[in-house]
Amino acid sequence: LYNVLLNQKPVPEIILPTQVDNLSIIPSNLNLTGAEVELVGAIGRDFRLKTALGAVNDSYDLIFIDCPPSLNLLTVNALTACNSTLIPIQCEYYALEGLSQLMTTINLIRDHLNPDLAIEGILLTMADFRTNLTEEVINEAREYFKTKVYRTVIPRSIKLSESPGFGKPVVFYDKLSPGAQKYEELSQEFLESTTPQPQTNTTSTA
Repeated sequence: LYNVLLNQKPVPEIILPTQVDNLSIIPSNLNLTGAEVELVGAIGRDFRLKTALGAVNDSYDLIFIDCPPSLNLLTVNALTACNSTLIPIQCEYYALEGLSQLMTTINLIRDHLNPDLAIEGILLTMADFRTNLTEEVINEAREYFKTKVYRTVIPRSIKLSESPGFGKPVVFYDKLSPGAQKYEELSQEFLESTTPQPQTNTTSTA
């Protein structure tokens, strides 16, 4: 992806297959961390990703962009390129603080770069139902975002934490674990609420 953003390499040349049927991936590496600095003076820097994905938009029902956990130029590129954003929120106090900053950024993107940007949904994650704070965060999110908050809440799970270390999605690492089952529920809920059509969704971390 670094070469796409900086050297304008065509996206179709870097797409790789995965072990999941009908799922492809655009890889990245540590070079991408320096892209923000190199893009500062680039012409059309905010639209680099949108322009690049234009070559494949019609080839996929859905394109997900996994954003870094910060509001930087890479995130701006993603929000400019997509139709909607799916926002995960950790069930912790400071996550709500970060969400406020993210919403400010989304409104700025709407005003200046992507007026059609919508919120696809709010996903509550890392929930620990033994604590009052988790319930407070869930209630506050549902009160503010109403039906945009997914019914499925992802719990804290050892298996979810372990699976990246083994290079596997949790549904392959341990599909019977509570975390994997909740992500299966989320996928069904997402598909029920989304009409398949060529579009780009971005995952932002608040």
